[in-house]
Amino acid sequence: MRTNSLQNQLNPLINQRLSVSRLFFLMLILLLTTSVLNGQEKTEKKSSIAIINIDAQGLNLKMPMITSLTSLELERLDIYEVIDKFDVSIIMKKNGLDVNTAYGKSQLIEIGKLLNVDYVLSGSAEKFGNKIIIIFRLIDVKAKTIIKSNVMEYIDQEENIQEMIRISVKNIVGMDNDKNLVDMLANFNPPLVNGKSKVNLSGPRFGATVTFGDAGKRLQAPKSQGGFNMFPVSSSFGYQHEVQFISAGDFQALFEMVGMLNALESGQLIPSFTLMNGFRFNKIGLEFGIGPVFRITKTAEGYYDNDKNWVLKDEFSPIDANFITQIDYRGNPELSTGLIIAIGYTIKSGYINFPINLYASPRKEGTVVGLLLGFNVANKKQKKF
Repeated sequence: MRTNSLQNQLNPLINQRLSVSRLFFLMLILLLTTSVLNGQEKTEKKSSIAIINIDAQGLNLKMPMITSLTSLELERLDIYEVIDKFDVSIIMKKNGLDVNTAYGKSQLIEIGKLLNVDYVLSGSAEKFGNKIIIIFRLIDVKAKTIIKSNVMEYIDQEENIQEMIRISVKNIVGMDNDKNLVDMLANFNPPLVNGKSKVNLSGPRFGATVTFGDAGKRLQAPKSQGGFNMFPVSSSFGYQHEVQFISAGDFQALFEMVGMLNALESGQLIPSFTLMNGFRFNKIGLEFGIGPVFRITKTAEGYYDNDKNWVLKDEFSPIDANFITQIDYRGNPELSTGLIIAIGYTIKSGYINFPINLYASPRKEGTVVGLLLGFNVANKKQKKF
């Protein structure tokens, strides 16, 4: 009985000691955890940076707003401790410094020392022609050097100035950008185009054509046989007009329209009109073209007999003859179509151009091959006041 009574008296003391031990253990764990966290905070302390004077020229937004947007985009990245702009303003006023004149490297380093920051970011945003140029410079205050510069050219679209600043900020700190965003806003320089690189060869054309095959024979045949009594080689006179829809430095893409009158020396008047898509390389003077040609010629239905003579279809023609439509002086004028493939070379002498073109129009009944020459004067455009 005495033993049980003693045990009952000791139990509260034992429980009290156990509670104190647990409390001590918990406090020890808390102290260790706090120490570790403090160590991590010291290890992960961010470098400090101040945004100074992001100048604005030719934009609706002025320097304070451009500077604020730059500070905002840099804070979003969460890699620097960005000094508040009001703190910057107060310290600069205390030291008699004007933010509007702080452009030079030595001035920016001096401001960085007064602010006790690791880095200073400065630069400018300027509208120049049809582009917006943003320049950033990152200065290491202790090393007194510009450790990185970034220059970006953007399209003239000021409503997207914040996205442009975001791209430039990521560039200056070495972070990847959204490629689609860069593609939409970055202004990639087009090739230079001037009076010597941009060539227009609109002007008169003259030359000669040769028609081969059965069609050539029909043109040379006497009129009594339905031919045109033409020479093997016929003349061509006309005019070429071209419209340039792409002009990128040495390369041009063209839409060409060529109207011609053919076979005048044979007393004939055979008109043709050609539409071509052309590609020209100005530096070497070479060009290619392809497109449809439209001609008006007299044709009639007939057949070739056993002696290869052309016979016009009539009521006495054999039923089993192979009737075809062929060129015939006795027929009716009809519109015919074909394809023209051309290659050209331009000789330049000062402002005078001498284009030389070879072309072919392949057809089953007879291929047409021709040579065209021309000239034009590249006049300088006068400015209008």
